Amino acid sequence: MTTAPPDPHSEAVLSRPAPPADDTRSYGADPAQVYDVRLPCPTESSGPAVHTPTESSGPPVHRGTVLIVHGGFWRATYDRAHVAAQAHALTQEGFHVAVGEYRRVGMPGGGVPGTLEDVTALIVAVAHDEQLPGPLVLMGHSAGGHLVAWAANQDLAQHLAGVVALGGCIDLAATERLGLGDGAARNFVGGPPEQLPEAWAMADPMTSLPPRVPVRLVHGALDQTVPVGTNEAYLVRCVGLGADVTLDVVPGAGHFSLIDPEDPAWQHTLAALDGLSRGALPLG
Repeated sequence: MTTAPPDPHSEAVLSRPAPPADDTRSYGADPAQVYDVRLPCPTESSGPAVHTPTESSGPPVHRGTVLIVHGGFWRATYDRAHVAAQAHALTQEGFHVAVGEYRRVGMPGGGVPGTLEDVTALIVAVAHDEQLPGPLVLMGHSAGGHLVAWAANQDLAQHLAGVVALGGCIDLAATERLGLGDGAARNFVGGPPEQLPEAWAMADPMTSLPPRVPVRLVHGALDQTVPVGTNEAYLVRCVGLGADVTLDVVPGAGHFSLIDPEDPAWQHTLAALDGLSRGALPLG
């Protein structure tokens, strides 16, 4: 198989309008090495209510920061603009939100190792941004799910309260075997595994287990873009190693349902995020 059939669920969220970010900050010299900052807006309302964190009139004052790493099969065709609705919805839940950009395949420096270097620098920059309070939870969708799972295994995980991977290409070798994204994994690494074994080992979360922070996998049962089965080996190995990793398979959900605040599956995304952010908050 080289390409997946169309996902039965709407991709409308990818182009849904959202208010502009409050600020855009650089973490490197390349134009792609930036992140948008969105501040909490608990009193604003747009679209249907999706979640009520507390019984009070608005979300808690302090819920920490979510750093979103977008997907798009690591390719330059897709940028952070398509997660604007997702990011804005999280500010309505009381979170500070950073949306990271990074060099992607088709751009100078994109792919392995440049993309991984960008993710590392991005996390460090957001973790040290004085306007973005902790705890810091890393969230990624699709190829972004791969990148956040990779980060969970690295030394930089010391900055994180946990990781949420939504419909993630967690097992890079499985992504290659299944031909997902029309060869997206080998494009990302720079060639097939037999030619670049060291680069594949560097980039695949499966080769550096266990993760150093809790990981929450959330996956649509009807996801045809990244089938849920690509997560199974990762989950089994992590659990066998005693890691705090769980998988929530959402009935009726497709690939984009998990980043769509207007889809019922969004509640599963929020539940995973809430568990990590609340668990990391200091008592009192």
